[in-house]
Amino acid sequence: MPRLLLPACLLAAALSAVGFLPPHPVAAQPAPTGTWKASGKNGAVAAGGQEAVDAGLAVLKSGGNAADAAVTATLVMTVTDSGKVALGGEMPILVYDARRKVVEVLCGLGTAPRLATREYFAKKGGIPAKGPEPAAVPGMLDACLTLLDRHGTRTFAEVAAPTLRLLDRNAKPWHADYARTLRRLIEAEKASPDDRRRGLRLAADCFYRGPIAREIDAWSRANGGLLRYSDLATHVTRVEEPVSVDYRGHTVYKCGPWTQGPYLLQALRLLEGFDLKALGQNRPDTIHVMAEALKLTLADRDVYYADPLFADVPLPQLLSRQYADLRRPLIDRRRASLEVRPGDPRGMKALLDKAKLPRGPGAPNRDTTTCVVADRAGNLVAATPSGFNGALAGETGVWLSARLQSFNIWEGHPNCIEPGKRPRITLTPGLVLKEGRPVLGLSCAGGDQQDQALLQLTVNCLDFGMSPAEAVTAPRFGTMHHLSSFRQAPPVLGSLLLDPRLGKETIEDLRGRGARVTLLKAAWGRPVVVKIDAATGVIEAAGDPRAQRNAGAY
Repeated sequence: MPRLLLPACLLAAALSAVGFLPPHPVAAQPAPTGTWKASGKNGAVAAGGQEAVDAGLAVLKSGGNAADAAVTATLVMTVTDSGKVALGGEMPILVYDARRKVVEVLCGLGTAPRLATREYFAKKGGIPAKGPEPAAVPGMLDACLTLLDRHGTRTFAEVAAPTLRLLDRNAKPWHADYARTLRRLIEAEKASPDDRRRGLRLAADCFYRGPIAREIDAWSRANGGLLRYSDLATHVTRVEEPVSVDYRGHTVYKCGPWTQGPYLLQALRLLEGFDLKALGQNRPDTIHVMAEALKLTLADRDVYYADPLFADVPLPQLLSRQYADLRRPLIDRRRASLEVRPGDPRGMKALLDKAKLPRGPGAPNRDTTTCVVADRAGNLVAATPSGFNGALAGETGVWLSARLQSFNIWEGHPNCIEPGKRPRITLTPGLVLKEGRPVLGLSCAGGDQQDQALLQLTVNCLDFGMSPAEAVTAPRFGTMHHLSSFRQAPPVLGSLLLDPRLGKETIEDLRGRGARVTLLKAAWGRPVVVKIDAATGVIEAAGDPRAQRNAGAY
């Protein structure tokens, strides 16, 4: 594949254009608010804000479980973190069920509406980055209700109560409308006072197949949107098997290739071949090897990942040790790669012939939020709730997200937009088990930064034995050597973004290997992690305080 080089003088401008770095120097990040680390033996919550953590902990203390607390915290964040997460957004969820001893995925992602065709957006010059047109079918609410149905103990009225208390302050104009919508769902649920699970279904019917769906349809028609009643009425939260790999005696779980999550598993396969512990935590060799592994696996992500119900994604081959063994020699220990190099998993070849991809205009790398909860029974929930840049659906008070921009309009590409198809999203929670018992729950905000940060947290915990607090506060690095997941801005070849705390010696060593280094002014990714010690029963939780993440335990 021919090299495509970006002049060094254009690097900062390119970074700014796709939303990773500001165009001008920024002030120091605000001081963390609330509690960012905690430990206990009864339960823990790590999320995007102190109010959400407090609400989730209150549920655990009153006898609720991890599923109840996760939904409660998420609903609170639709108010406190609005603009990053919304009821009309999406929420991939990984759940470890302690009673059944299984891990399952609740998709929590809606599809493209029936009117959202490639031809429609091609005539418009692409999929917009905001407004009503790029709204997918809302997936978050049904994911929350499904989580309560399959794993929870509380009613929707109970988990929504803290959110309603916040909304009743009427701090923003849309709060009263949103509160009215939540109360309509609660009224629908009350039609089944003696059967909790039926009540949850009635609440879902009210939103997706009842009067609220009709109101969203009418608003969408009047405002140039593509969502229709039939799109909402046929929505379902898919319950799926996770994908996983073994790494250093642990099993690491992610959602399927409708997220970017499996590329973290591919990276772990590559890193198995290096003694990272001997190389040293955040030493130049370790950072270089990990960054090069990220480049290779992100290249595969951009070529192959998509909704597997619509595309033939060669995931078993991508995650195989045979494929990793073919790709690992592409990592030059002395030089940073300046090429995009996807592989050929179907042909079991290290490099794919004729792998050049088109490019799009790009859009800011949007933020989202996080939620990881563990309870005293051993249940563990990791979710990445989101919802941004869409539009307020009239008097429902429900914000929609602009998630369709994660599709492309390249005919023949696996992630090309089609009606009924899920966009390949960045949202990517993770679970880690050892000998069948949960060890870590992880989530991260930050678009394409998410699994880059989570790979480092996973290695920090499993290879270097760090605590959650140590792992989330350690300096991080990243790359933009990939297509942006938001309107497909081109790769910034050879880019390596480094936390200045890594030190001048390390930074100059990496620059000497040919990396195009930029120093970060803010946290790379916004991660949270919960760790369970099976021997002691201690649960530790932490969220990066530089990224305004919070955690609590008792």
